[in-house]
Amino acid sequence: MSNAFASGIAAVDRYLGAGFETVRGMSSRFSATICGHLMRRQSEMGIRGDVAEIGTFEGRFFIAMGLALAEGEHAYGFDLFTWPDDQVMDRLLANAARCGLADGRFTPRPFDTGKLSLPDFRGLTGRRPLRFIHIDGDHSPEALAHDLELAHATLHPQGLLCLDDMLHPGYPFLVVTVHAYLKRHADMRLMCVIDREDIVAAPKFLICRADAVRLYENDLMETFRDQHFVLGGDAMGHHCVVLTPNPRIADV
Repeated sequence: MSNAFASGIAAVDRYLGAGFETVRGMSSRFSATICGHLMRRQSEMGIRGDVAEIGTFEGRFFIAMGLALAEGEHAYGFDLFTWPDDQVMDRLLANAARCGLADGRFTPRPFDTGKLSLPDFRGLTGRRPLRFIHIDGDHSPEALAHDLELAHATLHPQGLLCLDDMLHPGYPFLVVTVHAYLKRHADMRLMCVIDREDIVAAPKFLICRADAVRLYENDLMETFRDQHFVLGGDAMGHHCVVLTPNPRIADV
C-alpha cells in the first residue's frame, strides 16, 4: 500500500496505525481509511451532522468514525452489547478511552434497531441529520431493510450510507435487500464499492443521493488512484467507483 494511503485526519491515522488492530472486530483498516477521508472531505465542504453506527460491537470502526468528528458533532453506537457476553459495552468504553475517543463525543445505545420506530431512532440520535451512517447490524433481510429505512429517513441530504459485509460469501443474498432498497428510492445511488482485505474484512457499499455523487466520486478516484479499479462497477445502470487494495485486470 502506498505511504500516501491515509485519511488525512491525524487522530484517525494514529488510531489506524497503532490501535485499530487491538480492538476486536471485523472491519478492515482499508475501508476505515477511506471512510475517514470521506468524513474529512465532508467537514471541508461544510457538511455537518452527527454520525451513527448500527452494530458497534467493541468499537473498531466506531472509534475511527468518532475520531473523525468535527467540533460539536456526536457519534451514536447501536448494539445489543450482549454477544458474546454482557461485558461488550465495558470493552467498547475501555477501547474508546485507550484509543483517544473522549467519552463526551459518543453515546452507546443498547437497542435492537429492528424494534425501533423512526421517531424513536430520531430521538436516540439527537434529532439532527446524520452525515455518515454505518450499518453492520443483524444480517437478516428483514433487519437490514428496516435499518436502511431508518438510515434513509435520517440521512443528511449530502450524507453517506456505509453498508458492511456486502458481497460476503457468508451472506450471499444480502445484496438483494440493498437492490430492493435502491429500487424503492430512485434518488439513491451506489457511489462506491470498497473491496475486501480478506474473508473477515469484507467489502462495503457507499450509498448517497444522486445529486451528491459528484461531491465524492472524482475525489475518491483521484485521492486513491493507486487503489482505483479503473473499470468501475456496473451499478443498476450507472458506473460506481471501485477501490481495492490490489487493483488489476486479469490477463486474458
